[in-house]
Amino acid sequence: MAANQPRWPREWLMTDERLGNLLWEAVRALPQGAGIVLRHYSLGDEARLELGMKLAELARQQELLLAVAGSRQLAEQIGAELIHNPDTPGPMPCSVAVHDEQEALLARSSGAALTFVAPVYPTRSHPGASVLGPDRAATLARHGGCPAIALGGMNAKRFAQLESAHPGAFHGFAGIDCWLGN
Repeated sequence: MAANQPRWPREWLMTDERLGNLLWEAVRALPQGAGIVLRHYSLGDEARLELGMKLAELARQQELLLAVAGSRQLAEQIGAELIHNPDTPGPMPCSVAVHDEQEALLARSSGAALTFVAPVYPTRSHPGASVLGPDRAATLARHGGCPAIALGGMNAKRFAQLESAHPGAFHGFAGIDCWLGN
């Protein structure tokens, strides 16, 4: 990681419309220094900006790093520190989703600051979707050329198992349900 980049969090919340009002519970459950990726793709621009402003305020209060998926404009408007899968080029550090070898190599060649490798395990949010499994996910993580975050069916226990089986392959993990008390 370059000296001018922030130290990336090890734990991340991926926001999702399916969380509904549980979003706020999930944000409150995050440890200090964790990250949030604002997705909520189905919201219109105004509603997404409103949600982004609320999340930005909570992130500041809880000392969390905020990233925005897709919209560089929204990321800049709310003071995010990272843009995930950016819609336009620019100076803000970016993270990218990695689901296969081609995306891992693209992450490396594009200078991505962080990758989200997914899905490592089956998820409730994408039932029946094919998964990478720990071995293939670790290989993709190493091919990305930057810190990698494991996503898909992850929680702290699974991350510890993944780290034990593949030391150093992943910087951290992200999830949705893992931040809820269910």
